[in-house]
Amino acid sequence: MTRLPLVGPESSSPRRPLSGQLSAPMRRFLGTEAGGAALALAGVLVAVAWANSPWADAYRGALDTRIALSVGGTAWGMSVHDWVNDGLMTLFFFVVGLEVRRELALGELTDRRRVVVPMVAALCGAAVPALLFLAVVGRGAAGPGWGAVVGTDTAFVLGALAVVGPRASTQLRLFLLTMSVVDDIVAVSVIGVAYTGRVDLRAVAAALACLVVLGALARAGVWQGTPYLVVLTGLWAATVASGLHPSIAGMLAGLLVAAAAPGRDAVEGAARLVRAFRQSPMASVGRSARRGLVRAVPVNDRLQELLHPWTAYLVVPVFALANAGVVLRGGAWGDALRSPLTWGVVLALVVGKLVGVGGGTWLAVRTGLGRLPRGVGPGSLAGGAALSGIGFTISLLVVGLAFDDARLRDEAAIGVLAAGVLATALGALVFRLAAALLGERSADLPSTLAVPVDPARDHIRGPADAPVTLVEYLDFECPFCAKATGVAKELRLHFGDELRHVVRHLPLPDVHPHAELAAMAAEAAGRQGRFWPMHDLLFAHQDRLERENLVGYAGELGLDVDAFVADLTDPGLAAHVRADVEGAEASGARGTPTFFVGGHRHEGPHDATSLVAALTRAGAGTP
Repeated sequence: MTRLPLVGPESSSPRRPLSGQLSAPMRRFLGTEAGGAALALAGVLVAVAWANSPWADAYRGALDTRIALSVGGTAWGMSVHDWVNDGLMTLFFFVVGLEVRRELALGELTDRRRVVVPMVAALCGAAVPALLFLAVVGRGAAGPGWGAVVGTDTAFVLGALAVVGPRASTQLRLFLLTMSVVDDIVAVSVIGVAYTGRVDLRAVAAALACLVVLGALARAGVWQGTPYLVVLTGLWAATVASGLHPSIAGMLAGLLVAAAAPGRDAVEGAARLVRAFRQSPMASVGRSARRGLVRAVPVNDRLQELLHPWTAYLVVPVFALANAGVVLRGGAWGDALRSPLTWGVVLALVVGKLVGVGGGTWLAVRTGLGRLPRGVGPGSLAGGAALSGIGFTISLLVVGLAFDDARLRDEAAIGVLAAGVLATALGALVFRLAAALLGERSADLPSTLAVPVDPARDHIRGPADAPVTLVEYLDFECPFCAKATGVAKELRLHFGDELRHVVRHLPLPDVHPHAELAAMAAEAAGRQGRFWPMHDLLFAHQDRLERENLVGYAGELGLDVDAFVADLTDPGLAAHVRADVEGAEASGARGTPTFFVGGHRHEGPHDATSLVAALTRAGAGTP
């Protein structure tokens, strides 16, 4: 899921607001979730239609069909329904665990301060619905269903947001996704603790041993995906035998697969192998190149890329087909409408989630624990809180675990499905009201350049009056920015005098400790008319940016070294760099490199081909 440096990655800071734009893997993850939601909805419709058709017995018969695996003298058999819920769903939760681990290591969860608000929202969004459910149905035969209203279905929420939400909602999606990470952990914990019967301690010990092996594989840096999947299979078998629900095993296994950014040495090594294959297209060289490319991508990313489409496009739709077939004929629909269980589920998900998520967010912001993501207003947040009432996957899974009685199971499932429809309608209404009354027509970062280009202040390559402008926010210690310098050179060669290339500073000191000093060095050289030579020299020596190195570069460029050293501590130059950072944040630039084409933030890959296309659309011709 990770691209090579030339075509999209960027550096980001984990502990400050400028922590990186939404990554390409995350954009791809969101897109897959939304697409999978459509197939899951189709599975729901087919299941309901089939269960209430003249072929309903065939539906139940298919789910009750027993499938057994036999190895030697040992046979392992379960019904189709159990294979789906206890088998395929383990794979689903394994992918969830992989994504949680990646977010903890590289994504939004790296900044613990930014996690507080969605974490409080998720906890309140789990507790309030559960309490509301118990208040409606009590602790009788329907009481065990309280766990069905705890979780939120991320795929359906993101799919609904794409349909009924604001036109631009990246920041709101990111908030909901961060919240869903905590929500998933809570939901799986509830399943593991509240819906586990008799436990076989020997099988539990075997499962723990498998977890230890997974951790050892990650610690040893094993880069092949197959060993992880083999151990996951053993872990699943041990967990099923133990009496625990295997969903918790899947989540824990995913959390143990280490996530990391692609190593610069590995990426460069892969590039050398590809160049070697280009020069000598032999089978052995091709195998080496392929192996190098695979090793350059962290195993967590590769497993997500391999498994996530299967879980989104197959596992969840099949789960929907196997669990959403509620019977609505023969008075069942009328009984459900009169059932406290059905209405308890509906009220808990639709009202409880809105109050819990919205109230938890308000409480966290009000008490100073955190703040809403930039670009997300209270109306948009309320709309997202309403959509979180779509429970579906976790809810139907818990319904099947909580009730042995078919009538109670159908009544609760009807409540889950009805809540999904009502939560979507409520979310759409809230978004419309937010747009009409509060003017919140977007829940995204700014996308236009906040500070216009000033030839008297900015550093420009190309004619100052060129028809098209490319503004680049960079960090001299960022390896992806170094790659982008070659891209910028290609663009200048391509467009000639029709393009002016402007660079501004966006140092990320949390991840690049020498970046601020390097920016000051470039500005100090600029005072002596040598900004661009210093710019090129700093990128050529990214691994040597200590103060003594910078002074040496000043001497190499023939600068007045004494004046240069004095300027490295000049408050005026420091203010210049800070002003660039403030302008970057005001423009929605949150990582490096970030490009603005014709005053609009460029989304997507920043290779030469993509930027040429963007600049051409902005009005540049082709000399």
